[in-house]
Amino acid sequence: MKFSDLKRSGHWPTLLTAFLYFDVSFMVWTILGALGAQIGLSLGLTPQQKGLMVAVPYLSGAFMRLLLGMLVDRIGAKNTGIIAQIIVLMGMSVAWMVGLHQFYHTLMLGVVLGVAGASFAVALPQAGRWYPPNMQGLVLGLAGAGNVGVVIDSLLAPRLAAVPSCSTSSKLASCAR
Repeated sequence: MKFSDLKRSGHWPTLLTAFLYFDVSFMVWTILGALGAQIGLSLGLTPQQKGLMVAVPYLSGAFMRLLLGMLVDRIGAKNTGIIAQIIVLMGMSVAWMVGLHQFYHTLMLGVVLGVAGASFAVALPQAGRWYPPNMQGLVLGLAGAGNVGVVIDSLLAPRLAAVPSCSTSSKLASCAR
């Protein structure tokens, strides 16, 4: 099989967007794990609390996969993906605006991040439906390669979190340089 066959026999823009959806979703899904050390320090969490904080998105994602899978069957992968992304964006926006000041805030965010972890149920059917059965393995493997988002998240998120904030007016001048 040639890659030109892949381009001719299906819809490569959908395959690309399924990969990107999967990639970004996995970055979002694992963000509490990548930032666990910083969040734990700022909230004074015990090791058990940090473990629970990191586990909640994974547990929530496992449950949400069932729900999103059923929703994909009802309204389609595209509409389900849009709804899932709106839920995640709203949850992360609220967390960003309000902040994570208490342990239960991180747990609530973790439940919302589980929706991003359920991206398996959306991205794979979306990509696979455009290709013939003899190409399903390759197509699902390419879309599933979005798992690399975990690596990107683990490498970049702690470094970005360590960058000093430029939110106060006294720091704005030094941040602008």
